[in-house]
Amino acid sequence: MKTKVRFDNEKLQYSSILMKALAHPLRLKILEFIDSQGIINVNKIYNTLKIEQSVTSQHLRLLKMAGVLTVKKEGKFMHYSINYPVLERAESAVKNYLATI
Repeated sequence: MKTKVRFDNEKLQYSSILMKALAHPLRLKILEFIDSQGIINVNKIYNTLKIEQSVTSQHLRLLKMAGVLTVKKEGKFMHYSINYPVLERAESAVKNYLATI
């Protein structure tokens, strides 16, 4: 018997980006901090967490690309907040997967 496995390449690509974004300890720390603050600018993130500005920006860029963060520009400041529906779907997908193994 031959089994056919089909993947939706677009969904697989997005899932890979999302899981990579969520699989890094520093990005999780940044997300926890943003969650505790609601909406916050990048300066407050790197100053409070004592992370270099460039490193913080790189991590925020990956989280934004994955859809985990929303960004609102006000003047010269970028304000970040969590896109909770994306995190909830990711959590649900992981729980469903773990239930099958």
